Amino acid sequence: MNTNQNDSPMITHPILLEARQIGPNQILINYDQRTDLASAMNVSNYWIRSNVERPVGVATVGMSAALSASNSIRPDVGMITPLDDSNMRFVMTFTVNIMSGGMYTVLPCFVNLEGRSGYKGENWGPLSRNMFIGI
Repeated sequence: MNTNQNDSPMITHPILLEARQIGPNQILINYDQRTDLASAMNVSNYWIRSNVERPVGVATVGMSAALSASNSIRPDVGMITPLDDSNMRFVMTFTVNIMSGGMYTVLPCFVNLEGRSGYKGENWGPLSRNMFIGI
């Protein structure tokens, strides 16, 4: 069996490790690698899917809607700031409270690794804990 390092896929973007509610209108976002701050703090690079057909509150897309530029989080609804100087932990704060009991999935896209730019895909994977129930 060949165990050459070239056989393993190279991760070229940060992966969301966890998204969880930490306050009435706040979500903690945690990545696996240091991010490019400009792309990680661009709230338009984030979507929140709800478990209902028509999104309400902080949700931007319902269960069957595709992600698009028109249904990402808008700057007048929320913002994202670093939690510390790790470039891996952020707090997303909304102008409205997260509805209690709703199921939400945080879907970041286009977030680059520190020192890089141009990533055009998703920032979650099969092991991402990006779902939470509003408290």
